[in-house]
Amino acid sequence: MNWNASGIMEEMNNNLQKLVKGYETLQTIDEVDVAVTPKTLVWQCDKVKMYHYKRDTPAKSKIPVLVSFAMLNRQDVLDLQQDRSLMKKLLEQGLDIYIMDWGYPTKADRYLTMEDYIDGYMNDAVDFVRRHNHVDKIHMMSICQAGTFSMIYASLYPEKLQSLTTYVAPFDFSTNKCMLFKWTKYIDIDTMVDSMGVIPGEMIDEAFGMLKPSMNISKYLGVMSSLEDKEKMLNFLRMEHWKADLPAIAGEMYRKYIKDLFRDNKLIKGELELGGRKVDLKNMTVPYLNVYATEDTIIPNESTVAIMPKIGSKDKTEIAFPGGHIGVFVGSKSQKELAPAVAKWVIEHSKN
Repeated sequence: MNWNASGIMEEMNNNLQKLVKGYETLQTIDEVDVAVTPKTLVWQCDKVKMYHYKRDTPAKSKIPVLVSFAMLNRQDVLDLQQDRSLMKKLLEQGLDIYIMDWGYPTKADRYLTMEDYIDGYMNDAVDFVRRHNHVDKIHMMSICQAGTFSMIYASLYPEKLQSLTTYVAPFDFSTNKCMLFKWTKYIDIDTMVDSMGVIPGEMIDEAFGMLKPSMNISKYLGVMSSLEDKEKMLNFLRMEHWKADLPAIAGEMYRKYIKDLFRDNKLIKGELELGGRKVDLKNMTVPYLNVYATEDTIIPNESTVAIMPKIGSKDKTEIAFPGGHIGVFVGSKSQKELAPAVAKWVIEHSKN
């Protein structure tokens, strides 16, 4: 009994010392730097912006790449820190990159629709990049929810794209393997949108947090061992900064997203309409690279790979990357192995 009590006291004392040293470490951190790879604002429409990353050397491909991230979070995670920046790595591999910033919708944007985002902002951004670079087609690279939207876009405007690459994107919403896919089939989306107008980012974040509650516990237990290491603490704080930066979601767009995709699975069934047009996946004929994470707990693999036999592309490739949903673009292994493979594929598909 005394030995147990002594052990507990020693453990508590060790943890107290770690907390004291952690506080001292935090005192040396003035600011958390996120998304520091140099880029320039080149286009804006309403709250939506597009940036062009600066290059020190000529790109290996004259055809630029337009990158977009899920509207539920900020694209800054793609440039989280210098040693784990997908954007920096792709630049080093020779790509010329533009990136979408979907902005922070307010109540004034409650009536923005999926058509506004895909036929409007996304299409206008693509046209700008085409004009700016004097090319007929560009590469598109999209992550998660933006991958779904880009697949819809590529089915409607294949003549504007040289290739499409998606990371961890959902396409078939019929599975119930993930809690997220179960919940969205039963939430009262009409009441949510009608009463709130825009969906607060904090509400969506709480839902994602409940998908795997143990992650919050292990996250803070894990950081205990890093309290004395300034660089590790900065890495932790960068991720926390990104997770806390939560845009709201335009209500009408979200209503259609939940009803037509998650609930009725219209995209994979060939029943989705946008602006009065049927979205026919067989019209998506551009070369396609589909990247998914084998340990993804947010987007089930069967939701992602189901798109392959549905599209009209003859040139289509899958990459199954060992890792989780976020690790597929911020993990150290993804920087060393996956990003170079993706860049190589894009460059190879830059030839007419």
